[in-house]
Amino acid sequence: MADLKQQKFDTSMEAEIFEQPEILRQILEKYIAPNGYIILNIPTKITKIVLVASGTSYHCARLAAEMFGEIADIEARAIYSSEFLLKKIVPHDKNILYIFITQSGETTDTLSALNKAKQLGVKTMCITNKENSTAWQTADYRINCYAGEEKSIASTKSLTAQMLCLYLMALKYAQIHEVDITEQLEKVKTLPEILEKTLELSPQIKALARFLSKYSNILITADGISYALAKEACLKIKETSYINVMSHILGEFMHGHVAVLNNKCVLVYVSNKPISYSTIKHMEKIKRDYNPPICVIGTSSDRINSAFNVDLEVDDENLKIFSMAVMVQLLALKIAQKLGRNVDKPKGLQKVVTEV
Repeated sequence: MADLKQQKFDTSMEAEIFEQPEILRQILEKYIAPNGYIILNIPTKITKIVLVASGTSYHCARLAAEMFGEIADIEARAIYSSEFLLKKIVPHDKNILYIFITQSGETTDTLSALNKAKQLGVKTMCITNKENSTAWQTADYRINCYAGEEKSIASTKSLTAQMLCLYLMALKYAQIHEVDITEQLEKVKTLPEILEKTLELSPQIKALARFLSKYSNILITADGISYALAKEACLKIKETSYINVMSHILGEFMHGHVAVLNNKCVLVYVSNKPISYSTIKHMEKIKRDYNPPICVIGTSSDRINSAFNVDLEVDDENLKIFSMAVMVQLLALKIAQKLGRNVDKPKGLQKVVTEV
């Protein structure tokens, strides 16, 4: 891949998307010692994790919640910062860790949620991009995701940086539980190369974007852990292109929501895993009853008659999530560019942070 310093980008969003392989490479060098020990300061006796965040960081939280359960056998859940603030009763025993994810360390509702947790006396951690930010100074434990300044309103590189920090944290808990993670550590070191290969799919993604830009209604569906990516794709396209985009878990979508396909709409399915039998049956029914164009990002099936399929073969399903995150970022960028939008400064949007 060409040196980033020699590449010219039209927007900060595009430049920041292409920075991600190097950012992840730096994180891996920072937090994995030569002997395979993961260098993170985390509380050890934890039986449950609650991840609190907003926007793109919330989608990171949903992905991480799945990873903590799968990799470290720790019960975890994600909750929006604003919803956390509305709850009268929240779990607060000594073995729960609350993780607050905020790119700037100054996100208004996430800081308020962090302060609420501090009042309860629970263990708190922040994943942030800025040391000495308010969140950094407030939390008991801290992890810097080293993404660097994000100039574009649409968050991109912070997402994969946060994801990697939390993935390493899940592996760290597995180490603490004396699980052999040698294979996972060797695989995770290939992440920068996986993202470089993903960026090379830009021409295919541009073709998909050109197709999707013709629609004013886009439906993005998924199952399992991939649903967080569907939500992220939905957010990115909305905030950069102002298109009416909806995201649904496919199985739940079939319960009434499917009626929206009576309107002119394109369906996009995202998946980091082989397509299940139930998903294929749902897709066949949708095609039979409504006949919308179907596009697939990630793993597809010969039984799905898709107009487009953008995919990169990755043998680890958790690492494939990182590749697909970059795919949906590029997709949002290309749709917005096709529509002539200002992706760095979307109309009416700004970073939701406290006033300085």
